[in-house]
Amino acid sequence: MALQSSFSIHDEKYDDDGLIKRTGSWVTASAHIVTAVIGSGVLSLAWAVAQLGWIAGCIVLILFSLITLLTSFLLADCYRYPDSVHGIRNPTYMAMVKSILGGVQYRYCALAQYANLVGVTIGFTLTGSISMVAIQKCNCFHKYGHEADCSTTNYQFMAIFGIFEILLSQIPNFHELSWLSIVAAIMSFGYASIGIGLSIAKIAEEGYHINTGLTGLVVGVDVTGTEKLWNTFQAIGNIAFAYCFSMVIVEIQDTLKSSPPENQVMKKSSLVGIIITTFFYALCGLLGYAAFGNKAPGNFLTGFGFYEPYWLVDIGNLFIIIHLVGAYQVFAQPIFSAVERLGSKQWPQSKLMTKEYDVRIPFVGIWRMNMFRLTWRTIYVIITTLIAMILPFFNNVVGLLGAISFFPLTVYFPTEMYLTQAQVPKYSTIWIGMKLLSGFCLIVTLVAAVGSIEGIVSDLKTYHPFNPN
Repeated sequence: MALQSSFSIHDEKYDDDGLIKRTGSWVTASAHIVTAVIGSGVLSLAWAVAQLGWIAGCIVLILFSLITLLTSFLLADCYRYPDSVHGIRNPTYMAMVKSILGGVQYRYCALAQYANLVGVTIGFTLTGSISMVAIQKCNCFHKYGHEADCSTTNYQFMAIFGIFEILLSQIPNFHELSWLSIVAAIMSFGYASIGIGLSIAKIAEEGYHINTGLTGLVVGVDVTGTEKLWNTFQAIGNIAFAYCFSMVIVEIQDTLKSSPPENQVMKKSSLVGIIITTFFYALCGLLGYAAFGNKAPGNFLTGFGFYEPYWLVDIGNLFIIIHLVGAYQVFAQPIFSAVERLGSKQWPQSKLMTKEYDVRIPFVGIWRMNMFRLTWRTIYVIITTLIAMILPFFNNVVGLLGAISFFPLTVYFPTEMYLTQAQVPKYSTIWIGMKLLSGFCLIVTLVAAVGSIEGIVSDLKTYHPFNPN
């Protein structure tokens, strides 16, 4: 503690842990959160609401926004330990778990967090390429008609997405990603707004009529009883995991200035980010369901719920692509930094690990190049791109990884760390409430995992590699 204080007192360039001063604010942290939470999955919420209906759809949206807000507040108070304002920093989620709960739970946390982060980056590669394909198809449909055969593969688009990620992955750390997150957040507002606007236009069409219901798809009319059950499980899981950003929340908080206290600023950022997210989720989900009813497509910008105006659909998909390019980096940075920290610790004298070169790039400025960072991050992006190409139905696999990691990362670890940090007495009202929340979310995780496994099994039955979409 004394060592940390000496840095902040005697050198204005450094924080109390000896690192360069953090400069983030509630605005940049909110942008990181919106970037991490609002993905292209926002446009699939109409499908999720269609499976659940008006009543359950609204309840589930509100319920999981509140759960996410609560657990993000708990994590914010655990950033410093043992005291939430003056304690020692925990710069990463895993460092926090290790510091507060110990080594055994730390290893379980590492497995859950990195499996989810890797899965999400692969999913982003696939989803970004789907939006690129959608632009090409949209222009084809506009030119040749909606019944034209506009099939194409998305492998070349995955490669393009991967090239962009290789370039952006050379940004050294999270602290220098603020501009990228702000751009990505603006893009998420853009394509969500386009989806909302197109839905409103469809609802306002003269003579428009669509079937919706309080309980969603009708058994015996739209789906069988078994399909209704699986779809309901998947819809609950989709909405629950759509809010999940706990695996990067600590890294986001570690970008904040130390004054005012980081936990106060992070709570404000979480509140702003989740309010914005819930607002757009509700609009996209509910208006999308009103526009398409029980026949809502999985994603109404890439699944061609709308064909015209084709240029607006193109812009919406372009916004999705730009957003995913940024979101990939937000989720990949913890993986990058973990491997680089491990390498520096194992070989502290190695120039490969530690030496940085200043490379002047015209119109951009100075790029700080490190050979290990350049090599390792490039290899990571190439591997995730190849996996996305090999398993083009990987979104269901990501759904399963999300199901498995949702309970520990979003609920279990935050509640357990809070109970330990705040020294909450066993069997007190707060203690019982936290345990009940954990039990409920465990059930949600199991239900969603079952739905994801069923989706993977269905995909495997019809999987033909390297076929046109």
